[in-house]
Amino acid sequence: MEKVSIVIPVYNEEESIPVLYKDIKKVMDSIGREYEVIFVDDGSKDRSFSVLNDIHTSDNKVKVISFRRNFGQTAAMAAGFDYAEGDIIITMDADLQNDPEDIPKLLDAIKDADIVSGWRKNRKDKFLTRRLPSIFANWLISKVTGVYLHDYGCTLKAYRKEVVKSIKLYGEMHRFIPAVASWIGVSIKEVETKHHPRRFGKSKYGISRTVRVILDLITVKFLQSFSTRPIHAFGTAGLLFGGTGFLISLYLAIEKLIFGHDIGGRPLLLLGVLLIILGVQFIIMGLLGEMLARVYHESQNKPIYTVKKILK
Repeated sequence: MEKVSIVIPVYNEEESIPVLYKDIKKVMDSIGREYEVIFVDDGSKDRSFSVLNDIHTSDNKVKVISFRRNFGQTAAMAAGFDYAEGDIIITMDADLQNDPEDIPKLLDAIKDADIVSGWRKNRKDKFLTRRLPSIFANWLISKVTGVYLHDYGCTLKAYRKEVVKSIKLYGEMHRFIPAVASWIGVSIKEVETKHHPRRFGKSKYGISRTVRVILDLITVKFLQSFSTRPIHAFGTAGLLFGGTGFLISLYLAIEKLIFGHDIGGRPLLLLGVLLIILGVQFIIMGLLGEMLARVYHESQNKPIYTVKKILK
């Protein structure tokens, strides 16, 4: 039977960790699957690492990865993926809003899928500040990426090992894994999951994260469409600008040479020249992008986190 790795990013969740651990252990022991739990302490400033250390000491199925500083949720997940030994990798939040009782549902659904994404249909968050922006974000991400999910922001997901092991994560890209993985032709399912109000602490999400997510969405769309052929993006714009500038300049040349009109002071002349220059610049950017793309795809070995300690 396939081994299960449960990856949990942690940042200042000292009160939630013991409850979450007990719930996960109860569920996993009841279904009789071989498993491991990987907590990734993302530079917590409270007693989170101390609590995790105590749990690790009492249970050899628990691994703890501690970062030197706060690198963010994407880096924490990337570390969990790197050190996971399971054939199926499940991710979930440490704040008790995801329910470990949904894990068997994900494991059942992934029997004939590569990714199973949780859907917090009855979400227990404030409507105006969390749920409404989430509805818009999910619609926008689905439209832009072409991978339609109700809840991209739900951390509770299940992945086959070969899917996440082949993906490099940056920025806030963890929420876009289904869209990124779709490039290699994976099958994706979505299942309804429970969602609970936060019991301890406060949310780590703010408007700054929303801005980063939007910028990463632009990156994902660009990589999805042009990661191996940036000249198609910049070159198309360059030909459009340059071609328009050429036509304007040709029109003005006919005006000057055939009809003898004065074109020296016409703003249209300046526009034509400017468009030609922009066209040339965009094409050069495309060629530079082609070289960078080749370097990017041939290297990709730079880590996005630094590990201080690993408890195995």
